[in-house]
Amino acid sequence: MSDRPLKLLLVDQDPIFQLGLRVALEEIHNIQVVSTVETDTAALQVLAELAQQDPNLVNLVILELGNGRSLDSQQQGLQLCRQLKTQYPNLPILLFSFIREPEILLLAKSAGVNGYCPKGTSITQLVAAMEEVVAGGSYWLNERVTDRSISKLVAEENQNSSRLPVSSLPFARLRHNWHLSGIGYIDATLKAVTDQLHIPGLPLIDKAVLAGQRRELLAARWLLSRLLISPQERQQKQQQFIFSTQQEPTISSLSSTIVWQTSPPLLSPRALQATLFSSCVTKLQFSLQNVTNVALEIDIFREEKKRELLYLILQKLAQQLDELRIAEITINQLGDLKSTILLDLWQSTITDFFGKFSRLQLGKQNIEIVNLLLQNPGVVQAEILNKIPLVGELFAYLLFQIDLQIDNTSYPAGSSEAKSQAEIILENLLIQVANGVVQPLLNSLADVEVIKQNFYDRKLISTRDIERFRNDLSWKYRLNNYVKEAQRTFESRYELFVLAPRGIANTSIYAPRGQELAQLSGIPLVVTLVLEFRDAIAPRLRSLLSFLGSGFVFILTQIIGRGLGLIGRGILQGIGSVSFPEKNFKRNSDRQK
Repeated sequence: MSDRPLKLLLVDQDPIFQLGLRVALEEIHNIQVVSTVETDTAALQVLAELAQQDPNLVNLVILELGNGRSLDSQQQGLQLCRQLKTQYPNLPILLFSFIREPEILLLAKSAGVNGYCPKGTSITQLVAAMEEVVAGGSYWLNERVTDRSISKLVAEENQNSSRLPVSSLPFARLRHNWHLSGIGYIDATLKAVTDQLHIPGLPLIDKAVLAGQRRELLAARWLLSRLLISPQERQQKQQQFIFSTQQEPTISSLSSTIVWQTSPPLLSPRALQATLFSSCVTKLQFSLQNVTNVALEIDIFREEKKRELLYLILQKLAQQLDELRIAEITINQLGDLKSTILLDLWQSTITDFFGKFSRLQLGKQNIEIVNLLLQNPGVVQAEILNKIPLVGELFAYLLFQIDLQIDNTSYPAGSSEAKSQAEIILENLLIQVANGVVQPLLNSLADVEVIKQNFYDRKLISTRDIERFRNDLSWKYRLNNYVKEAQRTFESRYELFVLAPRGIANTSIYAPRGQELAQLSGIPLVVTLVLEFRDAIAPRLRSLLSFLGSGFVFILTQIIGRGLGLIGRGILQGIGSVSFPEKNFKRNSDRQK
């Protein structure tokens, strides 16, 4: 590694990849990621701001040329390269992209790009390319360094295309571009739909709709490939595939993609954290409306205040994890520190969210808001913080790469399944800590006009609405303490709140809670006994009720019903026998007259 510092600006549309790359690079000595952006406009704006501070604050731009498939995004990326070279002619650009098409790489080189590495390149090779480019050279991995080599690849591509009839060349190239653009758009949409299908707490109707959309996208992808790829091209690809499978695999042919498919990625704990937190940041852009039937303290806040609070908690949690790494705590110490970590997270969030020196005038008193809200930490700790489940497992996963044990299943650290489970635990942690931040506010300053104007939802701003909201929360705590929590303990499960596209939803996961069950007493213990009695007696009781019901129906229909029927028929026959003689008597009288 050279002693010359590398000061980078990362431009990539994928926030997860962007964050992971940043974490990986910052672990290397003498590399500083000055800023990360997702759009060309943001890149130009950040460079302009940094240039005013220090023209040498950034000495390399690493960018993804669009999304790798969309022609429009590729054109915008090339335009960004031209603008960068116009405004900052001495600023080198390294293309780090999924793009492999020679003609696009040639356009990028002509636009001023100094180097290229395909995504999947090892960090060691990427750093070597960065050093070469910053030193004034060029680095084109696989396609190598000169215009001649890239032009040679273009010539080879044209030579392959020349096998087609001359009249079909323009249409073939246009069809190829349509295919790339269409497949790229379908794949991006398909990924988004698939990700939504894996979100917990999704209603059944939404799952059905998303599953239908996924089937439609897969069908569209197949149809697009059939229409825009000629039979000769399909046959050529099949032959290439057969030939490649018959070859002896070498070390150079084992791509990173194959390795990632056969085993979980070997990420550092910080990279695991970066990926997880980046995904959580993306989900915080969803609606934060509470779609459950459980009242939450943060429901009284406006949506932007909810989002601001959850962002702050995530930021404070990241700082805490870094401090724990610096302190070099062991996994055995983590269990004892869990309560302290959560309490410190709650206190630091209140301090920053409401302002350390913020004051409020109540009558003749001038009080400090933060000091008032931090007066009774024991209540919040007992009612909310200590009841947040699986916090120790989440910290062990993020700090020591310990496999997650969730739903009676072990998920290897770094796997996509472990990431999904960790997301659920993290989202629940954020929401519950946010509830803990709002709880003392509702107890002490619920009906203060300044607080209502700055934080509350407009629908919950009147005194009556606030008191009704507080009563709902009070009943929730009573129900949880005496009934719900005992029921969940008996059923060996936890109820968690998650961030879903439609809002804050809830889900439940299995967890062994035998120790908690043995410690129950009072009303919660009675609740579990009632549940156990109900489970034991319910089948027999149902059988007994079914038997009694059948007997009751038999008595009503066969005995009482038939008896009533016979009595009714006798009455009708009696009425008929009385009426008939009267008619005969009238007839005889008429004859005598």
